[in-house]
Amino acid sequence: MVETVVIVGRPNVGKSTLFNRLVGRRQAIVNKTPGLTRDWREGMADLAGLEFRVIDTAGLEEAFDDSLQARMREHTDRVVAEADLVIFLFDARTGVTPMDSHFADWLRRQSSPVVVVANKCEGAFDIAGISEAYALGFGDPVAISAEHNEGFADLFAAILPWTEASTGQDATEDQAVEREAPPLQLAIVGRPNVGKSTLINKLIGEERMLTGPEAGVTRDAVAVDWSYKLQPLRLVDTAGQRRRARVSDSLEKLSVGDAERAIRFAHVVVLVLDAEAMLERQDLSIARQTVEEGRALVIAANKWDLVADKKAALERLRDRLQTSLPQVRGVPFVTISALNGQNLERLLDTVLDIYGAWNRRVPTARLNNWLGLVSEDHPPRMDRGRAVRLRYITQVKARPPTFAIWATRPKSVPDSYIRYLENRLRDEFDLDGIPLRLHLRKGRNPYATDR
Repeated sequence: MVETVVIVGRPNVGKSTLFNRLVGRRQAIVNKTPGLTRDWREGMADLAGLEFRVIDTAGLEEAFDDSLQARMREHTDRVVAEADLVIFLFDARTGVTPMDSHFADWLRRQSSPVVVVANKCEGAFDIAGISEAYALGFGDPVAISAEHNEGFADLFAAILPWTEASTGQDATEDQAVEREAPPLQLAIVGRPNVGKSTLINKLIGEERMLTGPEAGVTRDAVAVDWSYKLQPLRLVDTAGQRRRARVSDSLEKLSVGDAERAIRFAHVVVLVLDAEAMLERQDLSIARQTVEEGRALVIAANKWDLVADKKAALERLRDRLQTSLPQVRGVPFVTISALNGQNLERLLDTVLDIYGAWNRRVPTARLNNWLGLVSEDHPPRMDRGRAVRLRYITQVKARPPTFAIWATRPKSVPDSYIRYLENRLRDEFDLDGIPLRLHLRKGRNPYATDR
């Protein structure tokens, strides 16, 4: 069993820095601005061979109304209630503040054990700040510097009694299966306030992501493991992406960069649109970025229940896709209502279908039979009176499907003919809606046997 360790503390004490250090990479956005983390996020920590699930939370604040801060606090309450161990982090430079003492009282009323950790103890730290922590009533405080990777041997010793060490040799059967079947990485992207977090919450059946009427509630990419029809999925919620010209705030730049990174590492990207304002300039920019990265793309027109003239809206969407994304013919789209749960199974079925096409490999024999028929039916134009011959084709990779054709004069083949070949490939091998790569190379069949 892998234990769950939750990091809590008031804003700007270094929770996300500690989280990143434990998981071994920059997974959470870190900045000097207080209150940056809003959704809790999780990862697998490896502390000197001690493996456990670690959760980064929003900064603790005293709020119980309908505000965003109150909703953040409710999320933290929920994960603390389910934790096997709580790391209560405070800033040793500042010392124990009245707010720290207040939240220590709250933690004492919870059922989870607590380890107090004094952060920012690099160099000549203030001993008074450490000694004040004894008054919190959780035993000896652990002095660390998450930023400078100091004090983690002491943190290991403090956590060890509450967790189970796992070196990987005692992996369970389920863990072995999980390694054999890596999850489909599914990024949910779009402009601010189009319903990305609401969609994920409805899919998984719980209020995992923080939502609200405010635009820009989500700030960094948050992953959730889930499954649909026995297919493991890793759903990644991302911050809303505005046009770069309008992004001046440093935090928003970090959030947008995190969303773009989620696209690069995704297998399938669901672009969520506001059905009442579909495929605006920024929507198309995100779609083009997805295609250029070679990711499979699915369009989800959200808030469809609010559209008055649905037939006209569908026609506008089809026309806009055809004219603005000609490099990917047949991008699939699904009309949904994330709030009401409308058409969500159809959306997921479309994701699985496009994922299958994105992974497809075509046998070389079938490809060369196809090439012979296509080049005979419509050969490339002659180059200065000499025929251009397409000699051989093979698929060099999948994800996305990438093909190489060896030709006698590849540089003389116009782009229009290459697009013709791409469309014929889509027709013949059911590759509509995904990016294709087609490269022409000079020379004879590289796999032919010399005689």
